[in-house]
Amino acid sequence: MSQGRVQVARGDTVVTVDHVSLDYRKEKEPLPVLTDVSLKAGRDELVAITGPSGCGKSTLLRIVSGLIRPTSGTVRVLDSEVTGPRDDIAMVFQNFVLLPWRTALENVMFGLTSKKELTEAQRQERAQKALDVAGLTGFESVYPGELSGGMKQRVGVARALATEPKVMLMDEPFSSLDDLTAERLRKETYTLLISPQTSVQSVILVSHNVEEIIELADKVVVLSGRPAHVVGELTVDIPRPRNKKSDEFFQWVDKVYALLS
Repeated sequence: MSQGRVQVARGDTVVTVDHVSLDYRKEKEPLPVLTDVSLKAGRDELVAITGPSGCGKSTLLRIVSGLIRPTSGTVRVLDSEVTGPRDDIAMVFQNFVLLPWRTALENVMFGLTSKKELTEAQRQERAQKALDVAGLTGFESVYPGELSGGMKQRVGVARALATEPKVMLMDEPFSSLDDLTAERLRKETYTLLISPQTSVQSVILVSHNVEEIIELADKVVVLSGRPAHVVGELTVDIPRPRNKKSDEFFQWVDKVYALLS
């Protein structure tokens, strides 16, 4: 699952959001949601997007994924413009979106259904590797109803990894978990995704949890209320692993809150 990681050097730009705006139509008048949003995500970089509730964070993530076309502006992954859903971009959702009648292995394989070039054996091999990377070896035959919330989310991550994406998008991936489970998964997420074991070159995370953001992010992009625009960008240079009880950690938390207020 290491395909693609040699294509760009560490720090080179993988995702470029360039002056993106989005208007919805309300009767005959445009309803602006995003206004002139620009950001970049580099190789081996986790970028967090935050902002007030309902400001359009998840909408921006869906624009990056190709699920929504912007009114203006462009999104590029490496040298290619995103004009619709594509195989090198994967998303992990807030809800697990697992099929209850399929085992963990079958759920991951289901994510590979569109890859017609793969045989059944190849899909199974990819799914097994993804489950192994996600720490689910031995749970291949278990159904979602028998899994904890944290393990269900791991299956969701494995399903995304199995497609061998260059870009991983995560929309509030820990918000539906209990605090202890979310804490444990956060500790593992960075090393799981920013790893030679996977094809992932950049991660973009949407979250409203500021401590979670400072724990995980290399860079933080803060949006305003609607219509959302970028009000600030911070490069978090705390060494890893990050001590959530340190004064330095809380200084960074305060910096984000200052931009949000």
